[in-house]
Amino acid sequence: MSNRMKKSAVVFALAGAIALSPVPAFADGSPTVTSGPESVVIDRSLHLEGASNARDIGGYLGDGGRSVRSGMVLRSNALDKLTPADLAKLHSMNVTSVIDFRSIVERVIAPDKIPAGATGHWLDVIGGNPANLPAMANMPDMYRIMVTDPGAGKAFHDALINVEVTDGAVMYHCTSGKDRTGWMTAVLLTILGVDRETVNADYMLSNQYLGGTSSGPTLPGSLGTIVSQSSRVEQSWLDASFATVDQKFGNFDNYVRQGLGLTDADIASLHAKLLN
Repeated sequence: MSNRMKKSAVVFALAGAIALSPVPAFADGSPTVTSGPESVVIDRSLHLEGASNARDIGGYLGDGGRSVRSGMVLRSNALDKLTPADLAKLHSMNVTSVIDFRSIVERVIAPDKIPAGATGHWLDVIGGNPANLPAMANMPDMYRIMVTDPGAGKAFHDALINVEVTDGAVMYHCTSGKDRTGWMTAVLLTILGVDRETVNADYMLSNQYLGGTSSGPTLPGSLGTIVSQSSRVEQSWLDASFATVDQKFGNFDNYVRQGLGLTDADIASLHAKLLN
């Protein structure tokens, strides 16, 4: 099979995954998140009808024992199924910036709906480099690319700067709200001093909010692989990103400064804005 045919197959598989991704409402029980030695139960869901993995990243303990402010940074899966009530709720939460990490294919298939008064920003993490598309069928590879690819680094840099400078709440998302969105959240929480155990627990919450299974038939080959991975996460995937950070940059601080291009002033500004 030619490279062009392989890439086309991945794009087709991705389109199928988008079409089949579930959007269930989250059940009554609140997810359990581990923060340090204690287990705390917090319902982080925004309870949107059209985006089951929409949640607030606030409330975790960060640098100096200060907590991450709630209502400032929101993460989500795709926004194309938002209802008028959902949009009104986000408007009432003062969401003024919506960041879309998806590829052009995903955006065409499922265009964003954003609340009145918000500005949309397209920061393609993976699809900007066609050579990255086959990695979307191999999750550990995708998580490594999110660290090593210059285009991905620029997308995350721009997203973090957007969080830093935006007046109002910022919502960022991809298709399922778990991989590109998951790494962005892991990076931001780590910058804010949230411990790795808590970062991991927040990442794994996608399995509860998405239900862990995809709707629709079992499909063969790469299409089946992508669809089966579209509604779940594995700790080993996030571990692949952090391991790549250490391998390529030596440590997380170097990644933030060299890989993402943030300055000490940017980091201090994020701390001042997002920590109580």
